Amino acid sequence: MRLTNSKRLSSVNGEDSQLSAHFRNPFTHELRFTSLQKIKIAVMTVTLFPLRLLFAAFMMLLAWPFAFVATIGQSEDTVETSSWWRWLVDLALKAIMRTLWFSGGFHWVRVKGRPALPSEAPILTLAPHSSYFDAIPVTRTMASVVMKEESRNIPVWGTLIKFIRPVFVSRSDQDSRRKTVEEIKHRALSAGAWPQIMIFPEGTCTNRSCLIAFKPGAFIPGVPVQPVVLRYPNKMDTISWTWQGPGAFKILWLTLCQLHNSIEIEYLPIYTPSEEEKKDPALFASNVRQVMAKALQLPIIDYSFEDCQLAMVKGPLSLPSHTCLLEFSRLLRRLGLKSGVTDQVLQEEGRRARKLCGHRLNMKGFAEYISHPVTETLQDVFALFQEHNQMDVREYVIALSVVCRPFKYWDTIQLAFKSLSRENKHTATEITFRREDKNSDG
Repeated sequence: MRLTNSKRLSSVNGEDSQLSAHFRNPFTHELRFTSLQKIKIAVMTVTLFPLRLLFAAFMMLLAWPFAFVATIGQSEDTVETSSWWRWLVDLALKAIMRTLWFSGGFHWVRVKGRPALPSEAPILTLAPHSSYFDAIPVTRTMASVVMKEESRNIPVWGTLIKFIRPVFVSRSDQDSRRKTVEEIKHRALSAGAWPQIMIFPEGTCTNRSCLIAFKPGAFIPGVPVQPVVLRYPNKMDTISWTWQGPGAFKILWLTLCQLHNSIEIEYLPIYTPSEEEKKDPALFASNVRQVMAKALQLPIIDYSFEDCQLAMVKGPLSLPSHTCLLEFSRLLRRLGLKSGVTDQVLQEEGRRARKLCGHRLNMKGFAEYISHPVTETLQDVFALFQEHNQMDVREYVIALSVVCRPFKYWDTIQLAFKSLSRENKHTATEITFRREDKNSDG
């Protein structure tokens, strides 16, 4: 598989820029301390840190009986009528959780703007998502969130989560994504009967250097949303929890060792979608992201959670940091060519590509092959593979397999073997690939 250098540059905020020169990987975080900072952390580790940790655990245990009693007999399918009892529990839990955050060094939570009522904006979109400390605005409002199904079984924490009526997502259920979107839509169209839903549309944590691509789930219902931006204006960033960098406990330890931690929550004006945006959730998401990026004064980068997975994949397809596949993935998403790509679709694409027997296509032929009009973005895709203004479509199919199923590298290797075996009689066998992989691991 060969990818040539792209002739065009990626776009940030609508302007061309050299990502290699100015792009900071949003999925990595590195902490460096001066000697004085290390001494301060060492002192705090044996003095303030254990006290804060014990007090936080105590506050969690104190909150549990309130949430437990309030959730007895609670149905997850129907919203309960408001009652003075639940209102008191809600007030008590907010006070307890605020005390918990205060004990962790978040002495002041600066809030700007006016939070919308559920009837005005059923969905709150929060960004950038960078840490589990982003739970602070959730505990201030007790709004619902989208959570993993496994969270409900965590002792103490699972009961607290259940109280805020979350939308649970099951990784084991292949139909979970559709069910989640339907539940979000059901609640959003309830005219304020359900609590507001707080959604982090980026879908993963970053280091807050930019806003990555927004997932469309929060925007599919086509209802007004209120963008909410988060800032942590601390001298030392011990908050960020990314794919590459300090782990969860180290982040907790370093943050609790800080005498004071700052957070700012800004509620932006309600964004009401146009008729065009209601029909196109991707456009709706993109426009809301532009508003939030402007408020944060951050660039936008069209990389997503899936691109993060692609960059972190290990094994035979472990990718170098300069790979063009990340750019290829971004362009496919912009063209809408990544959605609906299953194993069966890729097998069919492989069969179609083999029928060409290595026949090379020009730009027009490639556009006809994938049934897409010639656009500037499609030309960018073609430029990644072209040589002398022609391309082998089999390379496109193999690259498509890599970006759509990065962790199924043996399936991609088998697809590549089948696609290229007709042309080369002396190609390596699958057994050879597996032997080489074993040797490299050993």
